[in-house]
Amino acid sequence: MRRVAIIGAGIGREHLTAYRALPEHFEVAVICDLDRARATEIAGGIPVETDLATVLASDVDIIDVCLPPHLHVSTAIAALEAGKDVICEKPIATSLSDMDRLEAVASKTGRRVYPVFQYRFGVGVAQVLHLIRAGLAGTAFAGSIETHWRRDADYYDAPWRGTWAGEQGGVILGHAIHAHDLMCLLLGPVAQVSAQLATRVNDIETEDCAALGFTMESGALVTSSATLGAGDDTSRIRLMFDGFTAESGLSPYAPAAAQWTITPRGCSAEEINAALKDVVASPLGFEGFLQAIALDLDAVTLAQGRTSVELVTALYAAARAGAPQRLPLPRTHALYDGWQP
Repeated sequence: MRRVAIIGAGIGREHLTAYRALPEHFEVAVICDLDRARATEIAGGIPVETDLATVLASDVDIIDVCLPPHLHVSTAIAALEAGKDVICEKPIATSLSDMDRLEAVASKTGRRVYPVFQYRFGVGVAQVLHLIRAGLAGTAFAGSIETHWRRDADYYDAPWRGTWAGEQGGVILGHAIHAHDLMCLLLGPVAQVSAQLATRVNDIETEDCAALGFTMESGALVTSSATLGAGDDTSRIRLMFDGFTAESGLSPYAPAAAQWTITPRGCSAEEINAALKDVVASPLGFEGFLQAIALDLDAVTLAQGRTSVELVTALYAAARAGAPQRLPLPRTHALYDGWQP
């Protein structure tokens, strides 16, 4: 049983629900938020604290960082130095140099850092991973990603949203980042990116529309379309392999919630159906993410968090340069210390 402190009662609400579904592994010992009333609203009897230093000095095992992006690295480092493991919402950092700092402190303290990528967990992704690992996918040819969500002016009532100082980025950082993480999980590393970004929907500083291209190290080509100007919220991932095509449903926040549509190409339907009988799916979303940590089985790693940060860095660089960017990015890269203007 590991004792947890949730820092931030916004997205922390959803984390709390997942912890409560895993009482054999976790106990939420305290919820910390500067807004005591907001924390009390979700606590249900769990102690509430407004002072982070008090929480760090307590006997909790895990600090779960659910704060605005500009506070992620400083809070995570403080938690590591206090001897705690860290769970941190996306983006775990907003520069590669900050990732260097975080990795150095994690190494020095011997503590673990788990970036939150809950979209990985559920039956849909488990299906595709199982087919890939069973050798039925073969060569990856191409893919497409759609992150088409609706975010109106009221979404930006929170003063940190839509700003470079607070949110640190727009649709490619705060929204499409999960789908791009799944792309890397299922197709492997990215070799090159191109990007066009625009602010077309709301009166904000950061981008809310994106047209992106990825060349994977395998040679597969992927396009990604992202906007906050859709009429509703939908996400879709479609991946074309030699063996089959895999397509998610349209669930915006849980693409792994339902079984994906698997269409045979080089493999027979019988081969695919036989393999899928052996799929063991984790619980969906945050619950699956936390269970992986508890069981130390396919938990998201700090290195995978770095991959995500490097990819966002390359996308901003490609958009501003009007030219493709090769990965990995060197320490001498112009945006190594951050992409904020």
